[in-house]
Amino acid sequence: MNTDFTFTIKSIGFDENYRPLENTRITTNFANLARGESRQENLCNTLRMIDNRFNALAHWDNPNGDRYSVELDIISVDMDIEGNGQSFPAIEVLKTNIVDHSTGERIDGIVGNNFSSYVRDYDFSVLLMDHNKDQPQFTVPENFGELHGKLFKYFVNSKAYQQHFKKPPVICLSVSNNKTYYRKENQHPVLGFEYQPNESSLTEQYFEKMGLQVRYFMPSNSVAPLAFYFFGDLLNDYTNLELISTISTMETFQKIYRPEIYNANAVAGQRYQPKLQNQDHSVTQIIYDREERGQLANQQGKFAEEHFIKPYQTVLEQWSANYA
Repeated sequence: MNTDFTFTIKSIGFDENYRPLENTRITTNFANLARGESRQENLCNTLRMIDNRFNALAHWDNPNGDRYSVELDIISVDMDIEGNGQSFPAIEVLKTNIVDHSTGERIDGIVGNNFSSYVRDYDFSVLLMDHNKDQPQFTVPENFGELHGKLFKYFVNSKAYQQHFKKPPVICLSVSNNKTYYRKENQHPVLGFEYQPNESSLTEQYFEKMGLQVRYFMPSNSVAPLAFYFFGDLLNDYTNLELISTISTMETFQKIYRPEIYNANAVAGQRYQPKLQNQDHSVTQIIYDREERGQLANQQGKFAEEHFIKPYQTVLEQWSANYA
């Protein structure tokens, strides 16, 4: 049995001319923005918001607030299970690159940021839903997220990943709207105040199986904490500029996608409970189809079931059982 899965990494620039590729998961934040009549305006506004936020956070030696700009690459990872050239679109992430207009230098940012995965769609939108269809009480299936977690760790440790990227990924997500977060004394110069949730969430447990730990921070002039998922030591393994590239990119997407939380008119206090029903928020000028995104997660979960889970079930189960 072939257990040496191979990964092919492809990169496409995310700029005002970006158009989603055929096999892009269209639920991803950036792909959703890049369709319809307002696509170019959406993209220009999004990129401007990211640059403005980056310069506001990287304010030292930056008197006019225009020293830096952020370039984004969408990284698509295809996975060949049987070594026969047939590949499945496994993961999609974002890579940030920083341009310093003062020195002309181009600085590596962070890979990860946004995280999209067909198998995760399958786990949450198909497997979890089916499991709970006739249950009186919500439960999680046994070994939930095990396969996905092992595949992700296998990818991060792969030769393909090491050849393309110098540091492990950092994934930045929204806080959960059914948890309460408490502000701690710990304050980082870039990440801001640290927050602690009252309990662990299913997303945290899922990402833990991927080998990732989580910490919550609210950067200065933000209104809500962000969840940072990482390997190693978030505060010491990455430079300030690398961290700022992730904050500016993902906070921008969250302002568009979850304005009730990230574009709220009131700032999170000592005790914070995010609410998607919050009416006291501002809306960006960027058009985003949230309803469609929810429907597509289900369709894409079924796609993963049909083209990945079912055809390779035996191979994947054997591989997963033997993966250390």
